[in-house]
Amino acid sequence: MEALHINGNDLALEEVVEVASGNRSVLLAADARESVSRARAVVEALVADDKPAYAITTGVGKLSDVRIAGAQIRELQVNLLRSHAVGVGEPLSAIETRAMVLLRANSLSKGHSGVRPEVIDRLCELLNRGVLPFVPSQGSVGASGDLAPLAHLALVLIGEGECFDKNGLRTASRDVLRIAEITPLTLEAKEAVSLINGTQGMLALGVLAVHAAEIMVDSAEVIGAMSLDALHGTDKAFDERIHRARPHAGQIKSAANLRKMLEGSELRESHRNCGRVQDAYSLRCIPQVHGSVRDTLAYCRKVMEVEVNSAVDNPLVFLDGKVETGGDVISGGNFHGEPLAFALDFMGIALSALAGISERRLERLVNPTLNEGLPPFLAAGAGLNSGFMMPQVTAAALVSENKILAHPASVDSITTSGNKEDYVSMGMTAALKLKRIVDNTRNVLAIEAMAAAQALDFLLPLKTGPRGQAAHAAIRSVSPTMEKDRAMYEDFAKIAKLIAERKIADALN
Repeated sequence: MEALHINGNDLALEEVVEVASGNRSVLLAADARESVSRARAVVEALVADDKPAYAITTGVGKLSDVRIAGAQIRELQVNLLRSHAVGVGEPLSAIETRAMVLLRANSLSKGHSGVRPEVIDRLCELLNRGVLPFVPSQGSVGASGDLAPLAHLALVLIGEGECFDKNGLRTASRDVLRIAEITPLTLEAKEAVSLINGTQGMLALGVLAVHAAEIMVDSAEVIGAMSLDALHGTDKAFDERIHRARPHAGQIKSAANLRKMLEGSELRESHRNCGRVQDAYSLRCIPQVHGSVRDTLAYCRKVMEVEVNSAVDNPLVFLDGKVETGGDVISGGNFHGEPLAFALDFMGIALSALAGISERRLERLVNPTLNEGLPPFLAAGAGLNSGFMMPQVTAAALVSENKILAHPASVDSITTSGNKEDYVSMGMTAALKLKRIVDNTRNVLAIEAMAAAQALDFLLPLKTGPRGQAAHAAIRSVSPTMEKDRAMYEDFAKIAKLIAERKIADALN
């Protein structure tokens, strides 16, 4: 695949996923290199003239009134990285860390951060040569950005901190860089604060969550249609006229998907004149619930797309045609994670609803008082076999956990840095909670998918529509029909992997 040339202005979320997955190399675009160099000249002029400028010739945070000059400027860069590398907890995964490296490089490429092009080049080299920094996930309050996670990442550039080696073991960065033939940097004025001041920790998790969630909502409509058909539900509630009368974009899309899934279903035709007027909400209101999730994800995607191509450190350099007069260096607060924190919390709420309605469909599939025409708990020889009795319990546990995790982190704040940083976003907390909600929701959908496939097997020779049959075949490729009780945890994991790889959602194509 052709290398990705970043410039800070047009990086797409899909490109972030490609690079994070290790499928694409990255280079600084030529026009961006020129912009970055011009902004760097402004910083160097400030240093040469010894003019006061936050984080360039002063300390940071509460210590911004302390002047730094001469040889101390280089020492400050090292001290900033060391003093801010205070993260704890489980490290970010490889895909999350690589996304974070790319996002930091892209933001610096915008030309407002005042770093040398060499700094961005080194970040690209980390990606291109497979160097994976060790970045603990906890320790950020989401303003001055994700300081601790980014400091762990930035330490690697100067040959300090730790990386994961090819065997996944934590190893001194200097040794990993030597093997990768990457020379550690000596950071100059402002470069340390430009590396650690930003939202790329929470943003990396957010971009990956949007990508995963968009696949899940498509998958949920495939699986939901299979469940509805197995329960002899009606497609009348998906009539296009109903949804045009309340034209939310997501709702219209979800209803269209359900109509598509049920096309050609022998099961639907077998009871078309049965006299049932309407179904329970978990079936009838799939377009309204799933559609709301879609609309939420569309909003969150927009927030992420803006943030991916934003300058989020402090201070920022603005040329405005003033290179010869030094340009402007302005302190602000673009590092504050509130826009992301709100979106991350909103996404967690939406996905919790997606899991919740999935579990209710699962309950209808397995409950003998609700699944007319199907055996109790979808068990062959119910009594001797328990079938899907316990998978519903697992789904219920995950849905209930999501309800706790969906409590918004962004309504909280705690004062830091000697009351200088007195209102923070808690965006990284929102991102870490969302990560677990994503996993829980995918597992709930996997359980429903396995149950729906089992129910459809019991209804043969009548079949669901061709698209549902394709999804059923995908499920059966990793999970055979339950002829008698077996441990199902491996089935759930395999089906969850199918969902993540979009192999269930592909039925909509």
